[in-house]
Formats: sequence, C-alpha cells, structure tokens
Amino acid sequence: MTYAPENTRNVPAATTEAGYEALAGRFRPLFARIAEGALAREQDRVLPFEQVRLLNDAGFGRLRVPLEHGGDGIGFEPFFRLLIELAEADPSVAHLYRSHFAFVETVGLEDRDFQGRWYPKVVAGEIFGNAATEPSGNALGSTGTTLTRAGEDWLLNGRKFYTTGTIFAEWIAVTASTEGIDGRQYAVVSTTAPGVEILDDWDGFGQQLTGTGTTVFRDAVVPDANIIQRSVSTTHEPAFFQLVLLAVLAGIGRAALADARVLVRDRKRTFNTGSGELFRRDPLILQLVGHLAAKAFAAESIVRAAARELDAATDPDLDLTAEQRYTRGAVAVEKAQLLVPELVQAAAQQLFDVTGASSTSKAKALDRHWRNARTVATHNPAVFKARIVGDFEVNGTLPEGLHSIGDARAAG
Repeated sequence: MTYAPENTRNVPAATTEAGYEALAGRFRPLFARIAEGALAREQDRVLPFEQVRLLNDAGFGRLRVPLEHGGDGIGFEPFFRLLIELAEADPSVAHLYRSHFAFVETVGLEDRDFQGRWYPKVVAGEIFGNAATEPSGNALGSTGTTLTRAGEDWLLNGRKFYTTGTIFAEWIAVTASTEGIDGRQYAVVSTTAPGVEILDDWDGFGQQLTGTGTTVFRDAVVPDANIIQRSVSTTHEPAFFQLVLLAVLAGIGRAALADARVLVRDRKRTFNTGSGELFRRDPLILQLVGHLAAKAFAAESIVRAAARELDAATDPDLDLTAEQRYTRGAVAVEKAQLLVPELVQAAAQQLFDVTGASSTSKAKALDRHWRNARTVATHNPAVFKARIVGDFEVNGTLPEGLHSIGDARAAG
C-alpha cells in the first residue's frame, strides 16, 4: 500500500483556540450527559449503547473525515483533545471508538474509489469495530482466521478476542489469512451478516464496558470489494492507534482530578492527627491535590504534543519522505507511552491520599480510575517502548514493530 498524503491533508478546522472551543461546544453538553450516568453504568455493568448512538447522531465518528467527503476534517491535536474530554466523561466510551477512528485513517490512505465507498457510511453515523487478535494458537505474523473463495465472494471463518467496540458497530475490520497470499488481509464484514456472532464476555477488572469480547465468524460472506490487501508500511496508523489509548489515559487523569476536587471541597471530617482544619484549607491536603493536578496536566500535555507531531508528520507542505513522516509520529508516540501511563496511574492512586477510608466505599467506585488506567496501560508494555526510543536516540534505528500479535517464535 502506498502512502497518500493528499488523502489525509488536514484542513484548517479547529486550529485556533477559539476554533477548538467552537468544536468542543458542539459536544460538551453530550459529554456531560454521558458523564452523568457513567458511575451507574460502571456499577451495574450496563453497556453504553445509548451513549454511542447519541455520539453517532451528533457526528462524532466523522471528525477525521475530510471536508470534501462530508466530515469535519479536523487535525490530530483537536481530535485528541476532544477524545480526552470524552474519556474524562467515560473512558470506556472513548476507548470503544479506537477501532472506528483507526479504520477512518485507513480509508484515508486508500484510493478514491475506496474512499467513495466507505466515507459516506462513516458520515451517515455508522461505526467500525475490529477483530484482529486471537486467543492463542496463531503463529506470529499469521492468523488462524481464514478467507476462502466462494464464487465471486469470500467465506470468513475464525474466532477473535479483544474485539473492542465491535458489539456497538455496524462493521468489523477483520484480519485474516488467505491461502496463496503472503501476510494478512483485512475483511470488512457487517456485524449483522449471517455467520457473525458477537459475545460480551470481557472479564477484565477495568474498562469493563468497551465491548472487548469474542467475535466468531462461521462462513460469513464477504464481498470481494470488502477485502483490503494490507502490507507492512511506514504510515502514521500504528502511532495513531496507540495515541488513542494515551488520550483515554489522559481523560482518566482528568476524571481523577475532578473527583479529588469534590472530595476535598465537600469533606467536613478530619483526622485526630491532622491540623483540625477543613481539608479544603489544609496545606498538606492542598499540596497533594496540587501534585495530582500536575500529573493530570502533564499527561494531557504530552498527548497533545505527540498529536502535534502527527499533524506535522502528515502535513504535505513539509515535503517529508515516507520514512520521515513515519519516524516523526512514531517516535513521539513511543516517548509519550513511557510517561503517560505512569503519570495517570500515579494520579489515580493519589486520589485516595486526599481523603479518608470512606473513599474506598464501593458506592463511590473511586477505584475505577486506577483499574481503568491500569487496564489501558497493559495494552502496550512500556519496557518495549523504552528500548525502541533508546535505540533510535543512540543508534538512529528506526522504530519498527512486529505489526502482528501471536505465539512467539520457538527458541532455536
């Protein structure tokens, strides 16, 4: 696949602070509605189908679709700022859109015929889930999910896990292997197609409402036009995919700070070893809140800085090579990965230091911030990112991932 920067050129939308405020003003009332029910949904394990519908109706899913195709055409920084605000309201809702927005980026790198087919569906409010990872058994670089010819169409068979967002979506981007073709392909299949079964069986202790469960394909028919021949390439897609998770983390940090404000401001009780002052006037408690706020601020600032690097990397006016574009975005996001999870987990932990034992009440569910942050952070172990960044800085080695998940190669 060739990189086509003319298809992803950012138009000047929401590039000023006033422009961003106008954009965010469209969605903030909706984000507030989503936030109002987030705690109850968390406690009762109610999947946010209604919240996703409201966002789709409001055009949230088309933010990165170019203007000429009916979208908002916003750049990466305003997009990730908005995603952080949504994650503050409900991190599961922000997280479940990850695959959708990644597919929108993929569409932008395909030819105009492909764009003409799929952009209108995004603009109409349809969203895309994913089915990439398998429970076990597939060798690294391959997949146990297969595509076989059936006349002019294909039959899709396999079982996927971690299919985040798929239960809310109209379409699924499925990675599959095809006999006689190297690598993996993407098959785009309808969630309502015969032979497609989506299970809500995610049992993680955090991000419980993202629909991260199993999807099974049994002779699901895929039209030939819905097959994308993918190859390992130097595009911004991997960095974008990872930065979504960091934006979710930054939103969790903001949510932890918001809870800290309320807890300290409203607390009347104090400790027998304390100053006897109200918490909101106690300098030690205020110092703790200050540190928590700084961690949340730093996490968000790092995400926004990485997003600006993605904007620069995909700016055709800079006349960068494909390698330069890829490296600029990839290195920035790898560096962000080393700091943002640590900052947000520390902020979520510090939330319990600004109040008393009552903060551990299940009714308050304050532990959800740490649980959610810890769960998101496990998606990309920072130790591997540190090695990549160090190798780049010292040796000039370009960041390179395996572009695949599967069983490790046997030692030999």
